[in-house]
Amino acid sequence: MVEIRRFLHQNPELSFEEKETASYIADFYKKLGVEVRTGVGGNGVTAKIEGKKPGKTVALRADFDALPIQDEKEVEYKSKVPGKMHACGHDGHTSTLLHLAKAIHEIKDELSGSYVFIHQHAEEYAPGGAKPMIEDGCLDGVDVVFGTHLWAIEPLGKIQYRTGPMMAAADRFEITVQGAGGHGAQPHKTKDAIVVGSQLVSSLQQIVSRRVNPIDSAVVTVGSFVSDNAFNVIADSAKLIGTVRTFNPEVRTQIEQEIERVVKGTCLAADCDYQYDYFRGYPAVVNHAAETDHIIAQAKLVPEVTVIEETEPQMGGEDFAYYLEERKGAFFFTGAQPDDVEKPYPHHHPKFDFNEKAMLIAAKTLGAAAINAQS
Repeated sequence: MVEIRRFLHQNPELSFEEKETASYIADFYKKLGVEVRTGVGGNGVTAKIEGKKPGKTVALRADFDALPIQDEKEVEYKSKVPGKMHACGHDGHTSTLLHLAKAIHEIKDELSGSYVFIHQHAEEYAPGGAKPMIEDGCLDGVDVVFGTHLWAIEPLGKIQYRTGPMMAAADRFEITVQGAGGHGAQPHKTKDAIVVGSQLVSSLQQIVSRRVNPIDSAVVTVGSFVSDNAFNVIADSAKLIGTVRTFNPEVRTQIEQEIERVVKGTCLAADCDYQYDYFRGYPAVVNHAAETDHIIAQAKLVPEVTVIEETEPQMGGEDFAYYLEERKGAFFFTGAQPDDVEKPYPHHHPKFDFNEKAMLIAAKTLGAAAINAQS
């Protein structure tokens, strides 16, 4: 399990570019003699193992894309590809699922039902790989679906779950303010796009604090503000890019509309033009109650699991949400904090790493959930 994880870590591929990784996954199943399908919704791979007795069809999912980040770890398995690394644990997710599939294949004659292994491309970059894989049939005949994320910011041995909304819908917006540039010494002859953009940054923060019901969680973040000019030039244009995170679909729509209202009003007052684009990303991850209870019960069977706790909702996004919109299921976190580290590097950090022992815990929990879903 460690060997494959480290091989994948050294050879990362970005979202929608994962040709070699997909081939590697498919070859693993072919060597086992397991039915495998490639090119599912793009670069996705699925495999299916039939138990000897009839029963439910359970799907398990792992993602396998990397991020455009330079690996700054000094380890023997450091990424060999400049500017690309597995900075979120997808290499571990993949190795976990491959070896769980191998274990289930070895005992298939003792099992009931069928087991579908979904290896998904492009989780990191919307529109993501989950939706096209579903449209290409990866959930056909599936009764229930489970997934986990190795969570390096939580201690090894901890399983975190949540019934209902667990991870937020993740959207993106772009605003371009078009003013009229000019000499820095003659502001009265211009329409300063930087001033207008700055007002927008401030005003957008009031959407959550003054327009959204405090009972509903939401985030509006401007992550990029670009207006590149010489020191003595008043900006002709400015571009703002940001993200919106919500759980409630109605709040999601409300914020999309409120942003445009703020932009329109601010630009009207400044006599500037604007362009506003809102891109809906992944919906919220909403776990089903009975399936979440099932994960809790199965985690108790894993000797290495020492803590099982309900987590607060996370504002990060995950396209596992699409699977849960189509089938009953649950998503959970598997603690993976590295040994002897008091404050681990967060996910998407250039020095990100996780405790490889967590892969075995994840595999055992997913395996118990899959096999015991038949009862």
